[in-house]
Amino acid sequence: MTLERRMVDLLPSVDAELNYLMPMAGRPRNYATEPPPGEPRSNARHEAHKVRIRDARPIFSQVSLDDNGFACIEHRSALSRFEDEEKIRSVYYPETEELLKRATGADRVFIFDHTLRRRIPGFEDRQQGPRQPALRVHIDHTAKSGPQRVRDLLPAEADGLLKGRVQVINFWRPVHHPVYDAPLAVCDAKTVATADLVPSDLVYRHRVGETYAVMYNPTHRWFYLSEMAPDEALLIKCCDSATDRARFTPHTAFLHPAAPADAPPRESIEIRALVFHRQGWDG
Repeated sequence: MTLERRMVDLLPSVDAELNYLMPMAGRPRNYATEPPPGEPRSNARHEAHKVRIRDARPIFSQVSLDDNGFACIEHRSALSRFEDEEKIRSVYYPETEELLKRATGADRVFIFDHTLRRRIPGFEDRQQGPRQPALRVHIDHTAKSGPQRVRDLLPAEADGLLKGRVQVINFWRPVHHPVYDAPLAVCDAKTVATADLVPSDLVYRHRVGETYAVMYNPTHRWFYLSEMAPDEALLIKCCDSATDRARFTPHTAFLHPAAPADAPPRESIEIRALVFHRQGWDG
């Protein structure tokens, strides 16, 4: 749905800091693994901007992937614990695949990875312990890297699949308990200008991916789900080959200023999936 300003302004909200890319001369670069000796893990710098983040709970069933770039659903997983990697792949992957098909009307879903995160205050992501919530505004794929993932992962079928509509969608949910301290914020994609998105290198050992870093723009409208529970999930559109609807959705974790001091630290799982629509396929 188109979110009218009057409707948005009436939603409960919290003011919090989000970390946006600072202007820079060169191309942003981040290492997903240990950088070469003498190289920083990232050449990008970020600056905090205080923004209003609305609680989407009153409009839970009204936001949509195509209009806003994100959607909210209720779903109780067959898994109650997420420590067993094999069960995640054998139980949670097929479960999520069917949910994504129903939510998008897709003909095929290909899940290509997942990430478990557990917040430990003071720990740095990719350097210490478990993966930490990502506290910078970003989008996982770009207009270039979305199709490239199809070529990388499904090379024999890529030419045919890329003739149809292709999306990259993240499926995010809390695990084990509700989220209080570091919820996920998503930006209404219709409020994001192309100039806000900065292609950035994500360097792995054997390939270089591309993500979008995001520049601050006061027109951005941010949302989250207060005290989001494990039987709720967010769908986040990272890339869409269709150009007449929401295509790229910035998102980030943020530190909730009213989180109880004794709240359990955030734990979550995110699935990344290629989502294909049959129109345009060769066969």
